[in-house]
Amino acid sequence: MVKGHRDAGQYLPLTPAMFHVLLALADVEKHGYTIMKEVEARSEGEVTLSAGTLYGIIKRLLSEGMIVESKQRSAFEDARRRKYRLSDFGRKVALAEAERMEKVLAMARDKKILRGTQPA
Repeated sequence: MVKGHRDAGQYLPLTPAMFHVLLALADVEKHGYTIMKEVEARSEGEVTLSAGTLYGIIKRLLSEGMIVESKQRSAFEDARRRKYRLSDFGRKVALAEAERMEKVLAMARDKKILRGTQPA
């Protein structure tokens, strides 16, 4: 399949850790350590990524074209530290996963498992 015309839905469902990494990169590019810290903070400690897990996810996301490595570095940055950002395709996959999760939550509300009729 041509890389520019892939179906984001074929990658769903994402693992929670993969989804958290995509979310961490949704606003600005980040170093791996910053990604780990943001995931931990945003999940209020419920999701913690070891370096091995994070870099395994990064390797997969890079190979699937969901994230890209930034080539821009300031003169003060260590050349060994790599920054990553969400690609357009990665944004489509993250959106598809968020929509999928929203549908699951709606089902839980319909079955009275989760309270409330409006999305949180």
